[in-house]
Amino acid sequence: MTKKERALIVQKALNDFFPNPPISLDHRNPYTLLVAVLLSAQSTDARVNAITPKLFDLASTPEEMSELTIAQIEQIIKPCGLAPTKAKAIFNLSKQLVEKHRGHIPKNFKDLESLPGIGHKSASVVLSQAFDIPAIAVDTHIHRCAKRWKLSNGKNVVQTEKDLKALFPKKEWSKLHLQMIYFARAYCPARGHNKEECPICSQIE
Repeated sequence: MTKKERALIVQKALNDFFPNPPISLDHRNPYTLLVAVLLSAQSTDARVNAITPKLFDLASTPEEMSELTIAQIEQIIKPCGLAPTKAKAIFNLSKQLVEKHRGHIPKNFKDLESLPGIGHKSASVVLSQAFDIPAIAVDTHIHRCAKRWKLSNGKNVVQTEKDLKALFPKKEWSKLHLQMIYFARAYCPARGHNKEECPICSQIE
C-alpha cells in the first residue's frame, strides 16, 4: 500500500466521521483567536474556553488589552497554567500589534511568528481558521496519527507537516487539521489505543 493509497483511506474516513469539524477554541475575532491559541499551549481547549469570556469581556482588541496590566491578565488566565509567561506574551504581542500593525492581525507566517508567544503551529491555526489561508498546524495528535497511519516517518513535526502537505490537496489542509485532531481524540488516542477497533488503523497496511 502506497502513501497516496493510505491518504485516500484516511481522507474518506475523516470525511465520514467529521465532515464539518468546528473550531474548538471560542473566539470573537482574529485577535481573540490568536490569544486563545496562545493560551491553549499545554492546556486543554475546554479550560481555555472557560476563562476567555471574562478576559474578552475586558479586552477583545489589541488596543484594549494593551491598557490592562500584566497582573490583571495573569489573574484571569491563572487556571490555564504558565500564567506569568502567557500574560506577559499576551500583553507584549498586543502592544506590538498596535505599534507595528495598527491593531490588525498579520496574514503571513513571518509577521505572526515574530509576535511574542506565537510559534509556527499557532500561526498556522490563526491563518487557517481566522483567514481561511490553507495551513496544517501539527500538534501531538496529528504527529502521532500521521506516524501510525504511515503517512510520515514521524521524526519531527516539521517533517510531518511537509509530508502531509505533499499528500493532501491544499484546499483540504485547514479542514484536515481539525478532522485529524477530533478523530485522534475519539478513535486514535495516545493511550489505550486498539488498532483493530480504530476505523483508520485497522485499514492501514
